[in-house]
Amino acid sequence: MALSNFLFAQCICYFLAFLFSFIVVVPLSENGNDFHGRCLLFTEGMWLNANLTVERQRFTVQEWGPEAACRFSIFTGLLSLLLATVQAWRTLFFLCKGHEDSFFYAFLNLLISAFVVFITFIASTIVSVGFNMWCDAITEKGSMPNSCEEFQDIDLELNLENSAFYDQFAVAQFGLWAAWLTWLGITILAFLKVYHNYRQEDLLDSLIHEKELLLGRSSSRSSLQDEKSGMI
Repeated sequence: MALSNFLFAQCICYFLAFLFSFIVVVPLSENGNDFHGRCLLFTEGMWLNANLTVERQRFTVQEWGPEAACRFSIFTGLLSLLLATVQAWRTLFFLCKGHEDSFFYAFLNLLISAFVVFITFIASTIVSVGFNMWCDAITEKGSMPNSCEEFQDIDLELNLENSAFYDQFAVAQFGLWAAWLTWLGITILAFLKVYHNYRQEDLLDSLIHEKELLLGRSSSRSSLQDEKSGMI
């Protein structure tokens, strides 16, 4: 019963990780298409007058953010999505069949989960910090009359589609941090599983050792009895 509850909890966590990873990959991919491959994370820019005679300002990008930042975030979402799918199917299979992982596979699962926690935390930090830098650039750190969210309804005249960038990255940020928390829970469960298997291995070794001692004592007693009967 305890094993079934443990596997069920793992299965639920993997399903949540799949769901959160999905809502990371989709908006980030859409934003990449809308911005024609450019990455708005860590982008630097400023508002300048369109020309000397007109006071209308236009946002000018000084330097687009590194494409590696967006690609790494999408890669992290895809990796989390793939691993969550495989592990959810595997855990569901064990739950239905009543099987249990060996100590080696439980330890390997712990290492994989810890790795995903690490890279998901990095990707979440990159997206959060990089998107805040973009918002600071287009709002001039809050000095503009419009908020970062309101600027997605304004054509920035950058020859790209910017009508949904705020919603896309708001959803992606939520998905990444939620996925990080979910994988952290998965890692804790994996550690408990390794610890449980380790205790079972110790208990099994102790039982085997006690059995050998008992067998040794019984054999020595029988040999003594044989010697006594021989002397009689």
